[in-house]
Amino acid sequence: MNLIGKMLNNRYEILEKIGNGGMATVYKAKCHVLNRYVAVKVLRDEFTTDSEFIKKFNTEAQSAASLTHPNIVSIYDVCNEDNLYYIVMELIQGKTLKEIIVEDGMLSWKWSVNIAMQIASALEMAHKHNIIHRDIKPHNIIITEDGIAKVTDFGIAKAVSNSTITAFGTTIGSVHYFSPEHARGGFTDAKSDLYSLGVVMYEMLTGRVPFDADTPVSVALKQVQEEPIDPLKYNSNIPISVDKIILKAMQKDPNLRYQNATQMLEDLSLALKKPDEDFVVLEKLREDSPTQKVPTIYDLERESNQDRKSTKEEEKKEGNIRAFYKKHKWAKPLTIIIAIILLFFGAMYGTIAVLNTTRPNEAEVPNVAGYNNEKPLTKEEAIEKLNNLGFKDITIEEEYSDDVEEGYVISQVPEYKANFKVNVTKAITLVISKGQKIVTLPKKMVGKNIDDVTAELDTLELKYEVIEENSEKVEADIVLDVDPGEGEEITAATEVKITVSKGSAYKDVTIPSVLGMPEDAAKKTLTDSGIVVNVTYQENASKSDGVVISQSVNAGKVIKEGETVEIVVNKQPVKATVTVNVNLKSLIGYTEPAPTTNTTVDENGNTVSVSETPEVEEAIVVIEIGEDTILNESYKKTKTDISKSWTTSGVKEVKVKVDGVTKFTQTVDFNKGSQTINVQ
Repeated sequence: MNLIGKMLNNRYEILEKIGNGGMATVYKAKCHVLNRYVAVKVLRDEFTTDSEFIKKFNTEAQSAASLTHPNIVSIYDVCNEDNLYYIVMELIQGKTLKEIIVEDGMLSWKWSVNIAMQIASALEMAHKHNIIHRDIKPHNIIITEDGIAKVTDFGIAKAVSNSTITAFGTTIGSVHYFSPEHARGGFTDAKSDLYSLGVVMYEMLTGRVPFDADTPVSVALKQVQEEPIDPLKYNSNIPISVDKIILKAMQKDPNLRYQNATQMLEDLSLALKKPDEDFVVLEKLREDSPTQKVPTIYDLERESNQDRKSTKEEEKKEGNIRAFYKKHKWAKPLTIIIAIILLFFGAMYGTIAVLNTTRPNEAEVPNVAGYNNEKPLTKEEAIEKLNNLGFKDITIEEEYSDDVEEGYVISQVPEYKANFKVNVTKAITLVISKGQKIVTLPKKMVGKNIDDVTAELDTLELKYEVIEENSEKVEADIVLDVDPGEGEEITAATEVKITVSKGSAYKDVTIPSVLGMPEDAAKKTLTDSGIVVNVTYQENASKSDGVVISQSVNAGKVIKEGETVEIVVNKQPVKATVTVNVNLKSLIGYTEPAPTTNTTVDENGNTVSVSETPEVEEAIVVIEIGEDTILNESYKKTKTDISKSWTTSGVKEVKVKVDGVTKFTQTVDFNKGSQTINVQ
């Protein structure tokens, strides 16, 4: 039944489903009278047909509503409308203790003791009002976001256990937390709740329940017959006082447990103060003394006379017995052996007799659903077969099936197992086939909100599985895909797989400003936020060297974790001075021309010799560093000491040209500092 959007009692508007249980479905609702959000627990349909259960349910729920305690979920209202029975409760934001144990495993002992004290405090209040919970388990304890434990379902378990539906049938998980007397179907009281609290503490501190098995019946037998393994063997960090508190709460005999929640609270409180002190007393079972009659004086005198008389008779008998055993020495040990045998068989048959008188009527659950390739029975055949075996509490559910003919049993709970016997009062659930039905899927599902899609499928009575996956493009709760596809014809038994977006796998990141920060600091700031950083360099004479001068995403903008932000870092070049010394004569291999001698006649008419030196040629010398020409001059080819200095940076090529012809080339890394280049 889809209740989303329905207004109950013209007051409670159902907003969303927040939980499912063995006997009820829980919804979040808004109370329009008091303008607050509440939780509405609606009984499942199979319970509403049992008038005895409904009567008991109303009585217990109204009784539980009288409890007011910070560790008890408050019940605001108990209502029914159009055969819809529901409880209005306090809405708690948090997780169940079971969810926390599953997620975290063993919990710290101090936190566990704190939670146990809150639960014990809630039980103390309830027990003082003569209300027994009967189903204390981690599933029924909600831990709020502030760490407050809230116990829910007070009194409801009693209504279930007293109805024709057994506790085993409705709360399979609960049997792990039942007290031995509860598991036997015996009388339960406040000490039964304390046993269950001991089991809860055991699971909090060890990450496991003390007794586990394949079937609820096997677990129940262990609860009755076996002693729990010491929690210290699973968790050596448990203080001795806390270990003893758990073991005392879980004593098989109720008389050896804590007799009330107040006693347990006192030991829990003391354990927080003195964890390593062994102050918890674990008592052993003692036989109760018989009730005695207080004698009068007359009785004493009469007994005295009778004693004297009987003493003489006994002495005579004892003398005869001693004489017999003295004469027949073999008789005394034989008598002792016979007495021991008689005592053994008497105790054994006495135990069997007690068990037979207390054991409930059991029967093997028959195979009505066609397991092991057998043919399933029709609804009528199955009910008749179960009734003949003594099973009377039979719940019928119906669903469409592609494989099982209409009117035949699809499945049964409990399932058939060879030689598997249960109490005949146990509830049996039969799922009956409605045959095959062809349904056309809605034509538009992808892109819609998951709640809208599931509501449509609920209306069509289709089964579906919701599969969540991350999407960087589609927001959360929007349907990404359906299988079978939209608008297809399918049978009603086909399960529709709905893929829905969980939203981005990456969290939102607000970009900080890294302008003016040194490169390493800027990179750390961004990468610590989950951002990928790409660095480029640029020269800016107006900015400090090595700092960020720009970023690709402005500060304050929100992006996804894992995206890339580019930053530009100012990189000032390293300046260096280079001195180029050129020996032109050597570079070009110039040889000076030899002097010449000529004869001439002087003014006196004499012939004389005259020596002449030829003029030296010149050459144009050019020095280039990278794109810069640092020298362009004309020199005598005999010049040996041309020198030019230049300040620059980076890696550049140094060239020396003579008359346009390159005579020298060298690549120089000026980042390494000042250098001198000799060219010759």
